[in-house]
Amino acid sequence: MLDAAGIDHEVTSGTTRIMCAVPSITELLFELGLGDKIVGRTGFCFHPKAEVKRVPKIGGTKDFDLEKLRLLRPTHLIVNVDENPKELVDFAREFVPNVVVTHPLDPKDNVSLYQLMGYIFRATLQAKRLTELFLRSYQSAIDQTSQLNRERVLYLIWKKPWMTIGQDTYIARVLASVGYDQIGLDTSVRYPEIDIEGLAGKVDRILLSTEPFAFRPRDVRELQSSVCLLGAAKVSLIDGEMTSWYGSRAIKGYDYLAAFRAA
Repeated sequence: MLDAAGIDHEVTSGTTRIMCAVPSITELLFELGLGDKIVGRTGFCFHPKAEVKRVPKIGGTKDFDLEKLRLLRPTHLIVNVDENPKELVDFAREFVPNVVVTHPLDPKDNVSLYQLMGYIFRATLQAKRLTELFLRSYQSAIDQTSQLNRERVLYLIWKKPWMTIGQDTYIARVLASVGYDQIGLDTSVRYPEIDIEGLAGKVDRILLSTEPFAFRPRDVRELQSSVCLLGAAKVSLIDGEMTSWYGSRAIKGYDYLAAFRAA
């Protein structure tokens, strides 16, 4: 089965040792019943909290330690186009037999992600179960939000400088599916820096994500009271895991987003 890099992967045979450098996919692997095959993770792979503690950490998503990775003797390394630097992944290819590249860009790409992991690691029945749960949650959220007025939003992921997301991202497409339209920007950068004062009158709501920058309620209050607030835009704190984590977290994510929009 083909991954996001167009590489055809075979079903595993013999001993399987997985190093996952993608937090949301680490969680997915546990949901697929593959926890005993995971031999390494990043420091940001912290779900499921109880089970993941036994798995060694080898650094971050952007700078995992290649020597520590080599010592783990993984048969498979799972990476993501947005989260892991290509140069680092290319170095790992020199000694990891199988590098599986992922790049979900649309909510329904979760289905193919489940299928890919289920196929490679002999967990097709578990992948089918997750697919059914995801499609049910996804459709329910669409039905619940389809009658609500659409809103133009600015989804912020960083402060000093302010950073947002492009429309050609998984997060933007997830938001759009429940009626939040990330505003268009004159840039091809996927996660650009912005001057929010220049967006006055173009935004109905500002969404402050809890990751990667850990926005908190005080940030909402500060922005609401700021003189540079974008016209009459509302400001809301939103759980970044529920909007940006593909994989099994997307199932809970759509339940969360349906409730968030209704509120």
